[in-house]
Amino acid sequence: MNALTYSDYLDLGTLLSAQNPRTPPESDRSLVLAEHFFIVTHQSCELWFKQLIIDLDAAAEALAMANDPVAAESCTEYLDRSAEILRILSEQIRVLEKLPGRHFAAFRRYLGTASGVQSRQYREIGRLLGNDRRQGRLYEEFAAAVSRAGTSITEVCRSGPAVGVFHRITESLLDIGNRYWQWKIGHVALVSKMLGDRSGSAGTAGADFLLGRITMPFPELRRLRSEAYADLDEARRPQPTDLPLSGEREVRLGGDVGGRRGP
Repeated sequence: MNALTYSDYLDLGTLLSAQNPRTPPESDRSLVLAEHFFIVTHQSCELWFKQLIIDLDAAAEALAMANDPVAAESCTEYLDRSAEILRILSEQIRVLEKLPGRHFAAFRRYLGTASGVQSRQYREIGRLLGNDRRQGRLYEEFAAAVSRAGTSITEVCRSGPAVGVFHRITESLLDIGNRYWQWKIGHVALVSKMLGDRSGSAGTAGADFLLGRITMPFPELRRLRSEAYADLDEARRPQPTDLPLSGEREVRLGGDVGGRRGP
């Protein structure tokens, strides 16, 4: 039996032969390389999409067993990794910004009707995370786990670290939501830079179409945490009965200071 090699383990033969620019090979070399760069960045995103979906699914499954401490802690690991993947996806946008606009304009016709909005994995991520109109599977599993523990999301937000793993999961979910939003904003900015007001390759309105689809996941969680923090802030404010009466305040301000009456 032959020893397993690095190339065999990663199936590099298949992976590295999957970049096939449509720009005619006799075209200017810089143009062919630009399309190759475009393909590599998008394929990289799809690979990260795959891992992100795996980790978000695993986190949802762990939440279904959140009464098991090991499963609950595993959930935080999956979520923290997911947040980092979303950070990397935002960095991918920055890398793609190095694609010269003139080259994109030159090879864009070879894309035909192919468009990122057709990505099945892209849509699956949105289904798992949800949006402003509906809760995704991940949040639904979290809400169910909190309920089974005999508490509420409001109480989890109000109690902070005192509730342990549920607090860490809450913060991880919010971190994921913020990074997901940042990634999509960066994508819109890139498309706007490349296309201007031109339509997308799939016949969409381009940047305007993407802008209209940007949402922040976990709307209920964000609302409940905001309300819980507002309650805490209100509870810590001095009540009217705790404040000195105006007459008392005047006496204190005008009383003796160092043996002399104040001004």
